Amino acid sequence: MNNQTAAMLDHVRAALPASGAHGFDHTLRVARLAGVIGAREGAEMAVLVPAAIFHDIARPIEEETGVPHEEEGARMATAYLESVRYPAECIAGIVHAIRAHRYSSGIDPGTLEARVLSDADNLDAMGAVGIARTFMQAGEQGRGIADAAGHFHEKLLNLKDRMYTESARELAGERHALLLAFLTALEDECAPGR
Repeated sequence: MNNQTAAMLDHVRAALPASGAHGFDHTLRVARLAGVIGAREGAEMAVLVPAAIFHDIARPIEEETGVPHEEEGARMATAYLESVRYPAECIAGIVHAIRAHRYSSGIDPGTLEARVLSDADNLDAMGAVGIARTFMQAGEQGRGIADAAGHFHEKLLNLKDRMYTESARELAGERHALLLAFLTALEDECAPGR
């Protein structure tokens, strides 16, 4: 990790809770996944790495104000990157990837880096980590098991078919199978008469 990346991580760490469904630990996992996928797919890492680091920086602001975190996060990333004189030719790609990463944003990830970030973020919502994050988020919002199980059907089970890159599709298959097995067991245990 270079000094520039370490400084970005420190900057984002200060804006996010250490853990939680969208805490700094999520950012670290997404950045790691994006790095693995990006290397396999030939992404421009000078765009992808900062986009992954900054992708959720504005989550706390969204929770307070309702401003979409992908829009505010893109603004915050731009301000930071310009302040440290990051290569100007990279900033537009970083901003696009941040704006397009969200499952529900409706923005088409039009670059390889945006597709990789979307894939990495979605992969962190799958598998064992995705299960844990789903229940953390339900708890954070004062909701219960039934609400968390509903989230599996509304979003998580759809993620496997939303992967853009071949590398992510390979990783998603195993994580999707775990989601299905867990959900089957959960619904069985919660069934009336059990």
